[in-house]
Amino acid sequence: MRALDHEGYSETTPIQSAAIGPLLEKRDLVGIAQTGTGKTAAFLLPLLHEMAARGPRKRALILSPTRELGAQIEEASRRYARFLQISSTLVIGGASARLQLRALKGGPDILVATPGRLLDYMTNAILDLGAFSTLVLDEADQMLDKGFLPTVRQILKALPRIRQTVLFSATMPKQIRALADEFMQDPVEVAVATVAAPIERIEQRVVAVPASQKCQTLTVLLRETGVERAIVFTRTKRSADRLSRHLAGERLSAMASHGDKTQDQRERTLVAFKEGRLRTLVATDIAARGINIEGVSHVFNYELPNVPETYVHRIGRTARAGASGEAVSLVDPAEYGMLGAIEGLIGRTLLPRPQAPKKAKLPRRRKLSGQPIRSAGRSKQHATAEDGNAPLKRRRPRRRQLQKSRQSAQHAAA
Repeated sequence: MRALDHEGYSETTPIQSAAIGPLLEKRDLVGIAQTGTGKTAAFLLPLLHEMAARGPRKRALILSPTRELGAQIEEASRRYARFLQISSTLVIGGASARLQLRALKGGPDILVATPGRLLDYMTNAILDLGAFSTLVLDEADQMLDKGFLPTVRQILKALPRIRQTVLFSATMPKQIRALADEFMQDPVEVAVATVAAPIERIEQRVVAVPASQKCQTLTVLLRETGVERAIVFTRTKRSADRLSRHLAGERLSAMASHGDKTQDQRERTLVAFKEGRLRTLVATDIAARGINIEGVSHVFNYELPNVPETYVHRIGRTARAGASGEAVSLVDPAEYGMLGAIEGLIGRTLLPRPQAPKKAKLPRRRKLSGQPIRSAGRSKQHATAEDGNAPLKRRRPRRRQLQKSRQSAQHAAA
């Protein structure tokens, strides 16, 4: 409670109110909540409470899909446990393996890791997961999008069978439901602030612009008054690098961050952005979740995401800690399909588009009895019924008349 007072926490968020109780009862839990709703504290606070009560025998493993989110979780655990004798360690790719191995030898109480690096240590017999009695999977849907499912299954099988398993996700795809059914015991399900409900304090607008003019348009928008600190999202790493070079050439403070950068480069860029020395961060979707930076006034979607839910995560980087924010999307006509999917998800129209004109209905043609309607403009033999000159179709002789004629023919032959 002293640590929470130091952090300025006074009331629980909805996801914290729904999750903390079952977690203190040692229940397995599946939580559906988007980033920015306070779910990190929702699973860390009851975890730290149990560790403080039981002592160092209780250890926890927290899996994160990205290095940035993992670093943020580990930093939060340090802040919340500043008055407790509880240690934590971060194990991620791209960082010094020597320092990580030294920290693992001390047996940390909380281990925050990305699945790939953790599996490497398990395969090389450096780390044994038999002592961990709690597992937390954070942003599980994004973890599955990145293809971590086989790795996660191996990690789950290496953990003790009797454990507490906590899974947080923004959505509930079939793979996550299968994981819950296979590895969890009668989990409690809570759903608060789902991904389809963007933060109301974010002003969203769309600028229709051809792809060839996006760089110039973004440059003008970044120079507008009110843009204090901005994150610009691209779909690809190449776009992020190219765009950051263009903005730097326009004398705008900008740097790129994506998966091809080293961990040291990404950390330096993020620190400079947090401290205000960098005004614009150009990033791929690695920054769409878990990056909690106050003071981001604007989010720009230079390119729309392929997955509609990612749009909500992107714009959620602004309007943090009760502030307001603005999200601007630059949309080329070729991206109207993606825009329509996003509008369907959030339940509102961001860019009114002209509807295609309806085809005029042709008047119905009159049809004479027994005469099929044919196309006009042909010979008299194929004239339409409307011109009044079409010959009536000859009726077929009736069955009785045919029988009589056949009988007459037979008598004549006899």
